[in-house]
Amino acid sequence: MLAVLCVVLFLDGMDVSMVGVALPSIGAELGMSASSLQWLVNGYVLGYGGLLLLGGRTADLLGRRRVFLIALGAFAVASLVGGLVDDGVLLIATRFIKGLAAAFTAPTAMSILTTTFAEGPARNRALSIFTVFGASGYSFGLILGGLLTSVGWRWTFLTPVPLALGALFFGLRLIPKDDTRAEGGHDLWGAVTLTSGMLLAVYTVVTAPERGWLDPLTVGSAVVAAALLVAFVVIENRIAHPLIRLGILRIGSVVRANLSVIALMGSYISFQFIMTIYLQNVLGWAPLAMAFALLPAGIVVVFGSPLVGRLITRYGTARLILASMVSLSLGYLWFLSTAGTTPSYPVSILPAVLLLGGGFGFGFSAIMAQGTDGIEDAEQGLAAGLLQTSGQVGSALILAVVTAVLASNTAPTDLSAFRPGLNLVTAVAVVGLVLNLVPLVRRRA
Repeated sequence: MLAVLCVVLFLDGMDVSMVGVALPSIGAELGMSASSLQWLVNGYVLGYGGLLLLGGRTADLLGRRRVFLIALGAFAVASLVGGLVDDGVLLIATRFIKGLAAAFTAPTAMSILTTTFAEGPARNRALSIFTVFGASGYSFGLILGGLLTSVGWRWTFLTPVPLALGALFFGLRLIPKDDTRAEGGHDLWGAVTLTSGMLLAVYTVVTAPERGWLDPLTVGSAVVAAALLVAFVVIENRIAHPLIRLGILRIGSVVRANLSVIALMGSYISFQFIMTIYLQNVLGWAPLAMAFALLPAGIVVVFGSPLVGRLITRYGTARLILASMVSLSLGYLWFLSTAGTTPSYPVSILPAVLLLGGGFGFGFSAIMAQGTDGIEDAEQGLAAGLLQTSGQVGSALILAVVTAVLASNTAPTDLSAFRPGLNLVTAVAVVGLVLNLVPLVRRRA
């Protein structure tokens, strides 16, 4: 059963990195600008993040096995359609649908894992194995994406189809039926207001540089986005069965875990987006060369994550997350301080990528463990979905801001045009570091 869950996470990681490598080729063939290309990333993560909480709650209510398998089938169909379309808008739509499907598979897989393995060493071990497969999928996707993009970017969309169908076949046989299910109902209005509010917020940030920050449409869409998000909070406080039981946010460790995953994923996804555009469009690197340049981060996670379960048991999640944020911040600071206008790979890029891999290797499993420890089984889907929602939605917003910051440089010729975005990415990581350092210092004092 754990193997099936790991394969699906592997598929998710592989799909994200393959499409990331293919972005410049997709843009060249379909005539999509950098602002449009970011929607291939954000369309996925917003569909993913916007409905993750509904996905987790649905799994608790209707049965984790059923929800997991249906969503996995939808993911396979959306992948197939994405490889066949010829229009940028339709391609973005298929990515959004894949994100919606992943919004149900991801928290369901996590809740199946956390309810199967007892809290403590067994669960920590399972989480570390789970993380290894995610990192392996990401690393494999980089190389496979580089190879497939050289043949044609469409293969980066079609390749996940047989893997998803294989996981579906074995999942039907290996994932047991649920013994118990939570009681209550769905919070559809909460899901609608959260997803539409986040989509509109990202759209506002991305289009504002071109349209103008004080343009009536920009101001109007910002106001509507804020109103939708406020409506979401009001609904959650009044509905009998909310998408988010806001009381869970009174737990300090849960809040820190969610903010930490925003810093971890938001900074790295934005950094990868910048490096993909810079290395391929400015330096003219081939997709495969760019993939190999970023590969060491995934390798560090693959080989480091098996140790994390034992480290969590010995040192606790707080210290591991702090170590993650230190490594992450040092990676970005090293790159900024050594890159100049044309960074050297062995001097600037490689050390930074290795440090970022260390940040993920130490941090991801520890953050997942911290965010779900002490939570009742009936709310494990909620806790897992909340963590993944924070990571995806936070990543989308940070990437949208980074894209807006870079929008004024329509034809960059060296790295200096990307420095404002890199500064922002670094600031996000440093905030995550401070967030986790202060509680430890106070506790020691």
